[in-house]
Amino acid sequence: IEKYFLGSRGDAKEKALEATKEYDWLLKARFEYKNLRVKVPFLHKLNEEEWEVYFLYVGLYPHAFDMEYYCDTVWVLQGNDFKIKDIHLIHLNPDYVRGEQLDVDQLFLMSDYFYNSNNNPTTLAIDAVRHSYRDIHSLLKKMQDLMDTQYVPKAVRTVKCTGRQKCKYYHSCFPNDVEEKDNSILHLIASRYKYEMKNMGLLTLKEADEEKIEGTKQQYAQIMADTLGGLYVDKLALKSWLNTVHYPIAFLDFEWERFAIPPYKGMKPYDVLPFEYSLRILEEDGSTKEFVFLSIQDDRKEMVESLLQHIPKTGSIMAYNATGAERIRIQEFADQFPEYRDSLLQMNQRMVDLQIPFETGTIYDVRMRGQWSLKVIMSMLEEKSYQRLDIHDGMNAVFAWRHLDYREENIDKEAIISNLKEYCAMDTYAMLVVYRWLLSLARK
Repeated sequence: IEKYFLGSRGDAKEKALEATKEYDWLLKARFEYKNLRVKVPFLHKLNEEEWEVYFLYVGLYPHAFDMEYYCDTVWVLQGNDFKIKDIHLIHLNPDYVRGEQLDVDQLFLMSDYFYNSNNNPTTLAIDAVRHSYRDIHSLLKKMQDLMDTQYVPKAVRTVKCTGRQKCKYYHSCFPNDVEEKDNSILHLIASRYKYEMKNMGLLTLKEADEEKIEGTKQQYAQIMADTLGGLYVDKLALKSWLNTVHYPIAFLDFEWERFAIPPYKGMKPYDVLPFEYSLRILEEDGSTKEFVFLSIQDDRKEMVESLLQHIPKTGSIMAYNATGAERIRIQEFADQFPEYRDSLLQMNQRMVDLQIPFETGTIYDVRMRGQWSLKVIMSMLEEKSYQRLDIHDGMNAVFAWRHLDYREENIDKEAIISNLKEYCAMDTYAMLVVYRWLLSLARK
């Protein structure tokens, strides 16, 4: 594209329309219709009557998750008398492997289809948009009416509020939920009817209506914990799990970043780059040793060599959510560095997931309030553990690590390095504390 109109933030709504008289290509053009403003990535004139739209999909396989966005963009364009003949989707190439230099022509693909859950092309994008197209006049009017009044509607709780992930605005909409007691019925995990039960006057876990619970192991553990005064332990299951753990125990935790555009040779779009690990080794006599590795750029091979050097050759390797994190990182290392493949895969065979006793309902303490992340459990055992750190969670760690590679002034890199090491080490320390707690429960 050599001759084109380039839109900018704050453009008057007439500017892009005027540009259509001179240009066949419009990039980042802003359009408005009925007070709805959109930015169109690429708009191309095919002939005097018809246009095609190129959307950008920031992913590997274009799925129809943002169908409202596509439809509403087309709605605005058609409201401005554009006849849209076709829709294309520009996305990242899942098979591209970076060489020494980034090959932009190979990095991106263009598709006319949306992909299904198996990442296979299914429906033409233009057909999918036409099928889902809607007139949003009434919705826009409701939005405008809301803007014109001081009335704030009451928040309505739906399954989307606490679905796969709790909405970030949840506590703003429902501030009273924070005040719920530890044994509140509202903490019942994966419960469809917990609010209905509360409205019926069933306020605590032990009061749960057996006809309105799903009957999962976690729910059973929660109800039993409340019934027994706050803690439930399936001692037989716990001892059985503990018998799978062998000394020396190596507690392992990785921190990593994921890049849409591969920054280093051998990486693909959305590959993960581990930049830090913490290793804490517990011997049978109770003594411990600790190692931390932190890189600033692409030090994956050095990380692998360091890990293999320090991790015990026998015993269990323990991680929290090992199945969803550390096992995957180890497998990725094995694929990237075949010379270390056997040693790395042998590590995965010794991997034990510390999350298992909690996600299977083997243990529940009402202070967990329906959650079982490592930080939640650790804060229950040592209240000020993570709060006293300058870096509190994984996303903060990633944000801090990014600055180590930036050429910025007024950045205390030594402090960032120290804080990153302290945070990652806290994760393995937390695992150690939780494991010892499980041992004490089994012995009681």
